[in-house]
Amino acid sequence: MSRQEFEATSVEDWARSDRYHNSFLHADDAVLDNALTHSTENGLPEIAVSAAQGKFLNLLASSIGAKRILEVGTLGGYSTIWLARALPADGELISLELSQKHAKVAQRNIEHAGLSSKVKIIVGPAHDSMVEMKPDTLFDFIFIDADKPGNTNYFIQAKRLVRKGGIIIVDNVVRYGRVADPSSSDANVEGVRALLKAVKGDTEVDATTIGTVGDKGYDGFMYAIRK
Repeated sequence: MSRQEFEATSVEDWARSDRYHNSFLHADDAVLDNALTHSTENGLPEIAVSAAQGKFLNLLASSIGAKRILEVGTLGGYSTIWLARALPADGELISLELSQKHAKVAQRNIEHAGLSSKVKIIVGPAHDSMVEMKPDTLFDFIFIDADKPGNTNYFIQAKRLVRKGGIIIVDNVVRYGRVADPSSSDANVEGVRALLKAVKGDTEVDATTIGTVGDKGYDGFMYAIRK
C-alpha cells in the first residue's frame, strides 16, 4: 500500500466520512432528529451514539431476532429508539437510567417515536436494578452505555441476565486510545481497564473489542457472546 493511505486523519475527516456513508445508507428520520433536538434543548449532554452506531445496534439486534433487550443508560432515549425499532410487535425493551430528568426527556422522545408500548424506563442506580431482576425470560441483547467505572459490575449482571448465545455490547471502551496509554489514569479509563481484566479468561463469554472512528471521534465497543 502507498504511504498516502496511512496519513493521519482527524475527527473532521471521520465526521465527513460518516455523513457521506449515511447519505447512501440512512433515510431522513424526523423522529430521531427530534429526539436529539429535544434532548439538547433540555440540557442533556450530547453524548448519544452516532446515527451510524445507532443503526448498527439496530441491525445487530435484528440479526439475532431479539425479542427482549436491556439497555443500561438511557440518556435521552436516542439509542433506545434505535434498539426498540428492531423488536417485533410483542417485543420488550427495558432501559435503566439514574437521572430522573434524563428519564423524563427520554420518555417524551420514546412517546413521540410511538414506542411506549415496547419500552419501559426504570429510574435508579442501574446496578441495583439489575441485581433485583429475576426475569422469567432472559434478555437476547444487552447494551451497556452508562458510567464507565461501573462497567464490570454491569457486565457481571449482564451475563446473568442474557440468554446463552445472547449478545452484550459495551460502548466507549477505546476512548481515543487512552485505555492503552499507561500515562492515562482517569476513572473512565480505569473502568474500561477493569472490565478488560475481568473478561480476560472468562469462560462464560467470548468477546472482542472493535475500534471505531466517526463523528463521535475515536472510540470502540466490546462485543461479547454469552456461551
